Amino acid sequence: MKLLPVLSGRLRSTIITVMTLSAAFVSDAQSRNARDIVKRSEDQLRGKTSVAVLSIDIVRPGWTRTMKIKAWMKGEDFSMILLTAPVRDQGTVFLKRKKEVWNWLPSVERTIKLPPSMMTQSWMGTDFTNDDLVRESSVLQDYTHRIAGDSLIQGRRCWKIEMIPLPETAVVWGQVNLWIDQQDYLQLRAEFRDEEKQLVNVMECSVIRSMGGRILPTVMEMTPADKPGNKTVLRYESIVFDQPISDEFFTTQNMKKAR
Repeated sequence: MKLLPVLSGRLRSTIITVMTLSAAFVSDAQSRNARDIVKRSEDQLRGKTSVAVLSIDIVRPGWTRTMKIKAWMKGEDFSMILLTAPVRDQGTVFLKRKKEVWNWLPSVERTIKLPPSMMTQSWMGTDFTNDDLVRESSVLQDYTHRIAGDSLIQGRRCWKIEMIPLPETAVVWGQVNLWIDQQDYLQLRAEFRDEEKQLVNVMECSVIRSMGGRILPTVMEMTPADKPGNKTVLRYESIVFDQPISDEFFTTQNMKKAR
C-alpha cells in the first residue's frame, strides 16, 4: 500500500512529461508544416527563375502615377528590377545579390549600395518598401511560421500563417500574416505589422488567372492602414518561369546593361 503514493507520483510525472513532449512535437510539426506551406506558395509565385513585366500605379487622393518595370528573379538570393517608364526614371535599376542591395542611377551614373536602414523606406514613392520589392529579408529563413487559423478569401479557403521574425534577424516587420489558398497555394492577403504589432500595410492579391503556365493572382494592391485614399496597384503583364539565368547576370556591372 505504501507504494501507491510513489507510483501515483511517478505516473503523474510520466503523464506530464508525455504531454509536454506531445505538445512540443505538435508545435514543431505545425511549424514545419506552416513553413512548408509558405515555401510552396513562394515557389508557385517565383519558380526557380522568373522574368516578369509589370505596371505599377501609385494612387493618391489628388493624382495617379504609372511606372513600368521588368524584373528578373532567381531563387531567394538574386533579383534585378529595371524601370522602363516613365522616361525620367528609365534605366534605374535595383539589384539584390544575396544580402546586398544596390541601386544604379543613370541620371548621375552612380551605383549606390543601400544600407539595411533603407529597407524600411518607400520604393520609388510607392506604398511598397524597398524590402517588399527586392526581398533583402527571407520569408523562409528570417521568420518563424505558425498556422493561426483559416478563413475564406475571395471564396477560397485559406490558411492564416503568422510569421514572427527570429530574434537574431534584422527585418523590416515585427509580424507578417499571410493568407494562403489551400488549393493552389496562392498568397491572397498579407498584413504587415510593426514591432508593436500595429497594422501598417495590407496587401490584397486578386484577378487569378493562368500566366506563364501557372495559376497566379495577377494584381497586387498595397494599402497603408493610416493613409486613406492611398494605395499602390501592381499588375503582371507577362511572366516567364524557369528559364536558365546565370548567377553572373546579377552583378553591379550588368545593372548598366539591363534591358
